[in-house]
Amino acid sequence: MKQIYLILSIILITSISMQAQQMFKKYSGRDIGNPKLKGSFQFDEKLQKFTVAGAGYNLWFERDEFHFVSQPVEGDFIISTSLKFVGEGVDPHRKMGLMIRNSNAENAVYMDGAVHGDGLTSLQYREKTGENTLEKALEKKEIPDFIQLERKGNQYIFRASKGGQPLVEVGKVELEMGNSVLAGMFIGSHNVDVLEKAEFWNVRIEKPAAEGVDGYQTPSPSRLEIINIETGIREVIYETETHIEAPNWSHNGKFLIYNSGGKLYKFDLKKRTPVQINTGEVISNNNDHGISFDGKMLAISSGTPVDGKNVSIIYTVPVKGGTPKRITEKGPSYWHGWSPDDKWLTYCAERNGNYDVYKIPANGGDEIRLTTDEGLDDGPEYSPDGKYIYFNSTRTGTMQIWRMKPDGSEQEQITSDNFQNWFAHPSPDGKQMIIISYPPEVPATSHPHNQRVMLRVLPVNGGEIKTVAFLYGGQGTINVPSWSPDSKNVAFVSYTY
Repeated sequence: MKQIYLILSIILITSISMQAQQMFKKYSGRDIGNPKLKGSFQFDEKLQKFTVAGAGYNLWFERDEFHFVSQPVEGDFIISTSLKFVGEGVDPHRKMGLMIRNSNAENAVYMDGAVHGDGLTSLQYREKTGENTLEKALEKKEIPDFIQLERKGNQYIFRASKGGQPLVEVGKVELEMGNSVLAGMFIGSHNVDVLEKAEFWNVRIEKPAAEGVDGYQTPSPSRLEIINIETGIREVIYETETHIEAPNWSHNGKFLIYNSGGKLYKFDLKKRTPVQINTGEVISNNNDHGISFDGKMLAISSGTPVDGKNVSIIYTVPVKGGTPKRITEKGPSYWHGWSPDDKWLTYCAERNGNYDVYKIPANGGDEIRLTTDEGLDDGPEYSPDGKYIYFNSTRTGTMQIWRMKPDGSEQEQITSDNFQNWFAHPSPDGKQMIIISYPPEVPATSHPHNQRVMLRVLPVNGGEIKTVAFLYGGQGTINVPSWSPDSKNVAFVSYTY
């Protein structure tokens, strides 16, 4: 049996289409319009950060001069980055940002998300080759620290964020550029005798699913990422054509566990390779799984025949693998949390047409219903001190974060905004929690694949909610506990077709 799992692990490792760093090696830099001072760029592999230097008279009128770091992209896509100027600068109209361009010609058709040295943020565009540049600008002058361009057919959209706030749409425009374009980062000095610099990190190009593509029927390739919550720096640690979901972080900090294709995998953070976990005959595992506080056991949820239907049932199995023990008799049951003393499991379950939060002894026994409101209650997870169970509920109309005592008493609402907020994961130090937030237009009872979503952090004792990541994801991104044991980092999955 051990030889079989070793062979499966080798097959999985060798099937990786590309290593994480290769997504950045597709970029190349060049000067547009022959500026007097030559530009350049450097890439820091450890921080996955670009430093771009460029000069030039401007990006304006009928031609442009600047430095452009780009790659060819076809069809629809989203390109995003965190960014900042390096140094105080010389001209207040120096520009950095993201650009989509139909060629490297100085008078090409293009659009960009331009951030100026004086805080002006604008969508610039040239409708026809050689025509003057046009502009749509935000009234407020405030240098954003994250920007995003999206292409949908011939529609181009520019969004920006400052200080962890939700994205604001700067503007959108209709342009004809052809199927294949150049997309990337730029900087121009607005002074032919000056070379300016900007830094770009968390650079991502994401290809959304085609119209009508369902994330279950056509699962997307995946990027396993780690984000430092304090700095906001994201690191892609693994990229694969295989669809993976829901990373857990081990309590010794050495590995992650995620699910893929009904199997569970242990991902070594030092070797950066996955190995399949032996779960015996339980091989329809979904993205609801997690490690006990003592680090010895793994709770898993897997499709199981019950009364002629295949429904999710909760099991436990040693983290190192073995024969799973069935815990819940009824289904569907979706695990979400261990109690800190490892004596209880809490989960979402559908009984008589209603989804509620339940708990059950970790060794099996009678389940205890904790919520009774109509609608969907989901994602229950214990606080590290055991005083609360956090969960998400639609009982007030939209999906919001709630908490209650472990016996189900004193249920209170934590978030109250217009986003659909799911899966509150308290940090191990008990100070903050991370949630995934969908746009308001997504149905409250649904947490689908293939969405532009936010990862947001909020203090446990109340305070401002801060967005730490904008990404293409949703179902499978961060369904289960995924904090590093030191409460500094979070693991998650983003997607791209």
